[in-house]
Amino acid sequence: MAKLDFSRRAELQEQIDGPCSYEELRTCLRDLSVMNRLTRAHRPTMLWLEETFSPAASHRDSARRNPIKLIDVGCGYGDMLRRIERWAAKRGIAVELVGVDVSANAVRAARYAEPALSRVSYVLGDACDCAKAQNGDVITASGMTHHLSEAEIVRLLAWMEQTARVGWIVTDLHRMPVPYWTFSVVARGPWWHRFIRPDGMISIRRAFREEDWRRMCAAANIETGAVEIKTHRPARLVVSRRK
Repeated sequence: MAKLDFSRRAELQEQIDGPCSYEELRTCLRDLSVMNRLTRAHRPTMLWLEETFSPAASHRDSARRNPIKLIDVGCGYGDMLRRIERWAAKRGIAVELVGVDVSANAVRAARYAEPALSRVSYVLGDACDCAKAQNGDVITASGMTHHLSEAEIVRLLAWMEQTARVGWIVTDLHRMPVPYWTFSVVARGPWWHRFIRPDGMISIRRAFREEDWRRMCAAANIETGAVEIKTHRPARLVVSRRK
């Protein structure tokens, strides 16, 4: 397991999060959205929303009367929000969808990819400090926490707990050897953007395990019993909280 430890986190951060052009980032994000679809990366969040706002759920009646304000932190290309928008439309659930990202090029790429009739809004900035990201019902964060330090994740968790009226869900990679080597094979090929394979392998090495999430939730003053942590195949760890 030594090959999947955190000993090179600072170096890995620089490799993944370094500067690149808008066109290169947009192409990479587009390919990543395809990879997300192939690996069912959004499925845990969609299942959680389905359960939270099912006909029998206590939040369903208020969801029909008032738009649900959902904030997606680290929205990237916006593919998660577009999926949620389609889900809500099919179920007759009114939503206000806000994507927040610290990358100006990612926000630009997400806006470029939006269908003409989409009502998703994208905001540049830090979600914890962004005015439009406050007073939310649901907060989601998918595939982005491995880009953060533990201190940054603790801050994010504390903000999510304080801000989300209905609940929040974090979905990210699970730091395990089998997904690491499986991805190294699946992501080979000239059809993927050149960042996809190295980024994915480094991201798995930087991801967290259940014990890490429990420690960070405790540091954010969130009761351990209030948080649910589940493994979803392939290679996803889901941390969520319903209020």
